Amino acid sequence: MAVNDKKLKVTELDFDDIKDNLKTFLKGQNQFKDYDFEGSGMNILLDTLAYNTHYLAFNANMVANEMFLDSSSLRSSAVSHAKSLGYEVSSARAPIAIINVSLNTATTLKTMPAGTAFTTTIDGTSYQFVTVNDLTATNNGSTIGFNNLIIYEGTFITAKYLVDSTEVDQRFLLTNPRSDTSTLTVKVQTSSTDTLTTTYTRVTDISQLSPSANVYYLQEVENGKFQVYFGDGIISRAVSDGNIVQLQYVVTNKTAANGVSSFSSPSSIDGVTNITITTIAAAYGGAESESIQSIKLNAPLDYASQGRAVTTKDYELFTRKLYPNTQSVSVWGGEDGSYNSATGVSSTPEYGKVFISVKSTTGVDLTSAQKTSLETALIPYKVASITPVVVDAETTSLILGITVIYNSSKTTYSSGQISSLVSNTIINYNASDLQTFNAPFRHSKLLGLIDGTDTSILNSIVTVTMSKLFTPRLSSSTNYRLNFNNKFYNPHSGHRASAGGIIASTGFYLGSVTTTEYFFDDDGSGNLRIYSIVSGTRNYSDSKAGTVDYINGLILINAVTITGVANVDGINSSQIRVTTLPNSNDITPVRNQILEIDTGNSIITSNIDGTTSTGVGYSTTTTVSGTATTTTTSVASVSSTASSSAY
Repeated sequence: MAVNDKKLKVTELDFDDIKDNLKTFLKGQNQFKDYDFEGSGMNILLDTLAYNTHYLAFNANMVANEMFLDSSSLRSSAVSHAKSLGYEVSSARAPIAIINVSLNTATTLKTMPAGTAFTTTIDGTSYQFVTVNDLTATNNGSTIGFNNLIIYEGTFITAKYLVDSTEVDQRFLLTNPRSDTSTLTVKVQTSSTDTLTTTYTRVTDISQLSPSANVYYLQEVENGKFQVYFGDGIISRAVSDGNIVQLQYVVTNKTAANGVSSFSSPSSIDGVTNITITTIAAAYGGAESESIQSIKLNAPLDYASQGRAVTTKDYELFTRKLYPNTQSVSVWGGEDGSYNSATGVSSTPEYGKVFISVKSTTGVDLTSAQKTSLETALIPYKVASITPVVVDAETTSLILGITVIYNSSKTTYSSGQISSLVSNTIINYNASDLQTFNAPFRHSKLLGLIDGTDTSILNSIVTVTMSKLFTPRLSSSTNYRLNFNNKFYNPHSGHRASAGGIIASTGFYLGSVTTTEYFFDDDGSGNLRIYSIVSGTRNYSDSKAGTVDYINGLILINAVTITGVANVDGINSSQIRVTTLPNSNDITPVRNQILEIDTGNSIITSNIDGTTSTGVGYSTTTTVSGTATTTTTSVASVSSTASSSAY
C-alpha cells in the first residue's frame, strides 16, 4: 500500500522520529524532491523545528499530568487538587513534651506568658521548647503549679499585618516552611489605636460558617509556606482596612528533638526564680511536612469520610493526620476483637469500641500520654457512642532455618558469599513485605526470591519458627498471655512429650536461687511445663504451669513469680523469648500483630549440589557445666524433605 508522503505524521513524540517525519514530509513536496537534507542548512532548521515540536509535546504531557491528583508530580499541583477535595495538607510538626512546672513562691497568682522557653541539649546542640498560650495558676500552699503543661519545640513567632485593600497582592503568610500550623493562633486587632483583639478559629466544618463567624482559612502556598485568609462578609466575617492581623506560631526543627526528656527552666517566670520542673512525657511527635505521596493517598480518603470517622479506613486516615509519626496503622471494630489491659488483645467481641494500633516511625510504642492524646483528638470525628481505644502493636518474630543448594560450576562465589547474598535477599524481603500491619509471611514467595538470588542456586529449604518476647514482672506473682494468632503444629496428642514438645524458651529464675535456670516447654497435650536441667536431664518442677491452645495459637502462663531473667543470645536481657512451631509455613498477622524476620537468629547454610541436603530448624539448647547453666539459641537439622512441622 502506497504511503502518502505529502501528509505530515503527527503521532510521534520522540525527537528523532519527529525530525524523520518532517524530512519525509518535505521530500514528498515537489519543491524539495532533490534537496540534500543531511548536508545543508536545512538540517539545522529541521533540528529547530523538531526541538520546538518536542518541547511543546513534552510540556503538553506535563500539563496534562498535573491536571490530575494521581499523576501530578509537582507539590503545588497535589496541594491544589487536595484543596478542591476539602483536604488540608499537614505542615511540619513540632515535638511535644508534657511537664509540670512549680513556682516556689507565696504569691497568690502568677501568669506564664506564651513563648516561655524551656531549654534542652541533644548531642551538644541546644533546643528550646515553648508555650503557645498565656497560662495563669493560683497558689495551692507554698507553690503555684502549672500541671500537664504542653510545650512545643521551636521558636515562638509573632507576626503582624496591617490590612490594606489597596495592596492587591497582600497575603497573611507564615513565612517559614518549618512553621507548625497546629500551634497557630490568629487574632485580629481593631486598629493601631484600639488594642481590642478577637481570636479567630480555623474552619473545620461548614456548620461554623455564617456572615458573623470569626473564622479563618488556611492553605499551603509556594515553597511549603502557609497562608491565612478570611471570609468575604457573606460566608464568614471579613477583615477591614486598618485591622491588624496577628499570627502567633512555632517554627520547629521537626524531628531533631524527638525523645528528649530533660528540660531546664528559664531564669524566671513572672518574677519567680525558684522553679521546679518534672517531666511527665518525653518529647514526641516531631515530623516533616506531609509528603506528596501522602497527599495523594489521604486526600481522596478524607473526601470520602466527609470529616466523620465511620469505617475503619476513616479511622486509619484520621490517625495518620492526627499522629504524623504513624508508619503503619491497623484498625478493627469491637465485633472483630477487643483489648483488656490484663489479657491484651483477643478475639472476644466488645461492641461500641474501635481499636487502633499504631506502629511509629520511631520504632517505639506510643506512651500513655500519646495514646490519650490521640484518643482525645479522635473524639470530634467519631460517630454516636463509639469509643476509640489505642493499643500497642505486638511483634511476632520469625526465625528461619535456610539451606541453599547451588551448582559450584556456575558461579565464582564461595559458599560463604552465596550465604551472604541470600542474607541480603532475606533482609530486603523483611523490609519490603513484612514489618507492617496486615502483611503476611508467604513461604513460597520467599523461596522464589532465594532461588532467584543467583543463577547457581538450584533449590532451597526454609523452615519457620515463631517467637515472642515478654517482660516478666520480677518478684511478682503474675499471669502471662502470649497470643501468636496462628495454629501450632500438633499432629497428635502427646506429640514429642518426652523431648519437650514444640514450645521452648530462654532461661529464667524462680525464688531466691540464681544458680538454677528454668525453662518452658509443653507435653503435646496442651499443658505448659517448667523444668530445669539436672545431670543433663529435664527435671520438671511444674507439669501444669499453664496451657497451650494449639488450635488458636495461644500460650497462657499461670501465675508465676519470676525473680530473674537469664541472658538471651549471650546478652543481658530483661525479657524471656518463647518459641513455637507453626502448623503452616505461611504466617498471617491478625489485628495489632506485626511479623518480622529475626535475621540475627536465622541461620543460612549453603551446600554444593551433591552433598548431604539438610534443612535446619530453631531450638533452645541448655548445657550444664558444674553449677553453671547456659542457654543458647541454635539450629536443629531436619531432612531435606521436611518442613518446619518436622521439628
